[in-house]
Amino acid sequence: MYFTIPFARDSRADNIVHTGTQPIALAAATLLMILAGVASIALWRAYSGAAPEPDRVASARQLQARTAQVSEQLVEKAKGLEATQQESIDQLQMVQDQLQTMRRLLAAQQADTRRLSEQVSTLTEAVDGLRQSYASAAQGSESSSPSSARSRSVHTGPAAPRAAHHRRVKSSS
Repeated sequence: MYFTIPFARDSRADNIVHTGTQPIALAAATLLMILAGVASIALWRAYSGAAPEPDRVASARQLQARTAQVSEQLVEKAKGLEATQQESIDQLQMVQDQLQTMRRLLAAQQADTRRLSEQVSTLTEAVDGLRQSYASAAQGSESSSPSSARSRSVHTGPAAPRAAHHRRVKSSS
């Protein structure tokens, strides 16, 4: 099975003659339509009296004025926010300073409390020591003279030693 491929005849030469006139006609028709469009736009502008250039300029100026106004408002708001932020920072710094001062005062107060607590415990120990020595001295004197312990128990307070001294002086005279 053999296939034969027929060779195509060069038909470009025939097509050039036929298509040579079509692009020129197409270009001419396109050019005429463009010219007609431009002419209709020119006529419409001339008869309507509305020139778009001044309108565009006016709208551009209004747009620039609005843009400038919005820009100024944004700058003012940014400055206001900056001032508010600075006030907040200042207030926060003041609160932090107060907190630091309170911490120092609390630490000093705790140190004073510890010192006073140690002093109270030292005094308590001293008072306990004095009580024990007084109790042991009182027990020692009770066992040696029961009558003198009775007289001491009857007379109490700062005048007790004087009263005992006066009794001794009267009894010896």
